[in-house]
Amino acid sequence: MDINRIKHILIDQGFRGCIQISNNKQIIFAEAYGYSDFPNRIPNTLETKFATASAGKVFVAVSILQLIESGKLRLQDTLGDILPLDWHKIDTNITIEQLLMHTSGIPDYFDESVMSEYGDLWKDFPNYRIRTNSDVLPLFLDKPMMYPRGTKFQYNNTGFVVLAMMIEAVTNKPFDIYLHLNVFNPCAMDSTGYYELDSLPAKCANNYIFDGEKNRFRTNIYSVDVKGTGAGGAFTTVGDIGRFWGALWSYKLMTRKTTLEMLRCHNGNIEAGYYGYGIWLEPRGNNGHSPYFQGRDPGVSFISAYEPSANVVITLVSNYGDNVWKLLRNIRECISGQ
Repeated sequence: MDINRIKHILIDQGFRGCIQISNNKQIIFAEAYGYSDFPNRIPNTLETKFATASAGKVFVAVSILQLIESGKLRLQDTLGDILPLDWHKIDTNITIEQLLMHTSGIPDYFDESVMSEYGDLWKDFPNYRIRTNSDVLPLFLDKPMMYPRGTKFQYNNTGFVVLAMMIEAVTNKPFDIYLHLNVFNPCAMDSTGYYELDSLPAKCANNYIFDGEKNRFRTNIYSVDVKGTGAGGAFTTVGDIGRFWGALWSYKLMTRKTTLEMLRCHNGNIEAGYYGYGIWLEPRGNNGHSPYFQGRDPGVSFISAYEPSANVVITLVSNYGDNVWKLLRNIRECISGQ
């Protein structure tokens, strides 16, 4: 692997954030670029905690599958079974499996097929009101079903908010506390958590959006939920993500059978992408897949992918919303060309 070539790719594209490439628990390459605090020129480091947007869905999926293994939930349990609320026009027979696979049809509070900017959600509903999963209910509860449950695949943020509410219902713990005890701690992910933007701990990066009109950067504090939910919003480091992959592949989080089921292609298509349970799958040769999880918010971009041909994990995160997907493609080409 040509590390110097990878460095040139990152520098040429003006990357700001962190990267880690690892193989069998060995770190091959890890670097930080840009600033965590732009006005004060405080640099990003490998210890910087970055927001990850929708990447947190993978942690929720692991937690749900753990609860299924322990007998507290079943894939065919329904919305009405676990959360006996007034769901208005929402089908209460939606199953946990349909929520995990994005085939539930539940109304999406941020439908990415019709909305391009996540920040638009907060024009009429203050983002500082979103501090728990149930705080998201007003954003979708009065909307109709998007389509009959189980009839199609469409990426859906609401589904994972509901899954997090289910975790809370059966464990009597806030979902982020459950994740801390049952996902982050077993992986030794000591720098990962769900934090409120108005009380961030040390070493968290600010996220920046470029304002073209004023020709300057502004933070994203009015463009995202003030605290993450089941749909996303965890803060983490590239090192912690490497530890997560290591624990996942060594079956410390779930049994081998459940882990492989999570990483099996359950649905999707070439246009929308292929999906397991809470994780994306990119087709590879001989019917194989490269699993990855990703996230994008204003000022936030994240992707972490396992490359089976090279047996490496590549994680890229930017607190300026840089194009980590293009970078990943370029790095893959660099690796495959060796």
